[in-house]
Amino acid sequence: MSTSDSEPLFRTAGTVAGLESVRSLMNAALDILQDVSAQRTGPVAPGGPEGARAAAREVLTGPLLPEEGSAPETALADLVRPYAQWSADLTHPAALARMQPPPIDAAAVAELVAAVLNQSLHAWESGPFALELDRWVVARLAELAGYDPEEAGGTLTPGGSVSNLMAMTMARDTVLADKTGVYPFLGGMRACAGQPVVLCPVGVHFSIERAVRLLGIGEENIVTVPVDKAGRMIPEEADRILRELPEDKIAVAMVAVAGSTDLGIVDPLPELAAVARRHGVWLHADAAYGAGALFSPRLRGLLDGLAEADSITVDLHKFGWSPASSAVLLVRRSETLLSFGLQPTTCLSADDDTCAGFIGLQGSSLQTTRRSDALKIAITMRTLGARTMAAMVDTCHDLARYAAERIDREARLELFAEPPLTSVLFRYVPPQGGDAEADAFNGRLRRRLMEEGRSLIARTHITGEDGVSRVYLKLMLLNPETTPEQLDHVLDDLLAAAEEQETGAHA
Repeated sequence: MSTSDSEPLFRTAGTVAGLESVRSLMNAALDILQDVSAQRTGPVAPGGPEGARAAAREVLTGPLLPEEGSAPETALADLVRPYAQWSADLTHPAALARMQPPPIDAAAVAELVAAVLNQSLHAWESGPFALELDRWVVARLAELAGYDPEEAGGTLTPGGSVSNLMAMTMARDTVLADKTGVYPFLGGMRACAGQPVVLCPVGVHFSIERAVRLLGIGEENIVTVPVDKAGRMIPEEADRILRELPEDKIAVAMVAVAGSTDLGIVDPLPELAAVARRHGVWLHADAAYGAGALFSPRLRGLLDGLAEADSITVDLHKFGWSPASSAVLLVRRSETLLSFGLQPTTCLSADDDTCAGFIGLQGSSLQTTRRSDALKIAITMRTLGARTMAAMVDTCHDLARYAAERIDREARLELFAEPPLTSVLFRYVPPQGGDAEADAFNGRLRRRLMEEGRSLIARTHITGEDGVSRVYLKLMLLNPETTPEQLDHVLDDLLAAAEEQETGAHA
């Protein structure tokens, strides 16, 4: 839309003129990001939640959709600067709270390309090459996990929570069909002769509980399997539970942890797979975080038996240096994706478009319109290569071990356990008071460090061998450019802040 004597009101990104405009606007946005980066003093701006809200109140004025639009340069300048100023700086060595690695440069550019071209994967005419790239990336990731790529399948997802939901859906539908002859996606749960149950260890990710709620199984039908002293699910206990299950209960899934987000726990996958096969139960491995070990010859052995699982959750935006969302659900047998409407591709049962090869991916995902996340994954892996990916994983693991050793030497810090991956759990132990006081102290300490913009550290509750749940602080090491000296500075600063808090120097 334009008039003969004025500039167009807008430009679509993919035209020749539009691409030149994208180049100019992107340069302007990068100038803002560089300016903000040069002014940063920590991993987040000081001020805490009230500071972020105040910044939002100052900028987010007027209507979202004004009567008259503004120049794109103005809209970008108005919102990109405060967005950047109040973003967590994932490249900062004190950004240690969450599983958000800083993405590599090529992956960020791939995001821009995907946005400009705006392909979708639900139909062939929505993204011809994007569809082939998606299938290829899924097949190669299945191969990396140990699956036979000719038999395996999968789909890219928005994240581990959706992957886990899809895995539980396939488990419910596949196992109930095998054991009762009823497909829940056709007749519903009431048609099933028995109550489905899901076996999980203590501490399984909350998305599994959410999934069984959404699927009509119900949280009360999660059966907790005992764990050993290392927190690993005990196969003999899982076998016993399945043998003793009442006749009106039908075990549909057993969820194994393959790298827990707090302690990096990996359940005994080969033994659990044998139990699952013996009882006709679907084994799902939640490797959303732990799958990063696949890139490291040093750590890959932790995931022995992963390929025995019927499905695997992998998040490459956690331990793969690709921007979110870069998640995939892998399945050992591609036909189990039938739960999401996957249709056979023979001419006996397909329309003429399908017979001619015009096949989209709408039948293998919860999503219809779906962006091409495979592009940034492929570009990240092609850019880094196996040797560099291994070095990055190992560097993060070394940093975690260094942090653990330093924490273990400090009289006032208590290390929970040696880190098998890159997560380090510890707590500050005040000189007086019991566990409740220590929990409150560590909570205040973490909030203070974030509010002052000094460091971003996570917290969690861990139950010890004595059965008591305690608050622990968590360092998540996913930036291979962090140095041991920078980690020392973070811990020195934490100790100094804790001492100030003890003496009342900070209210």
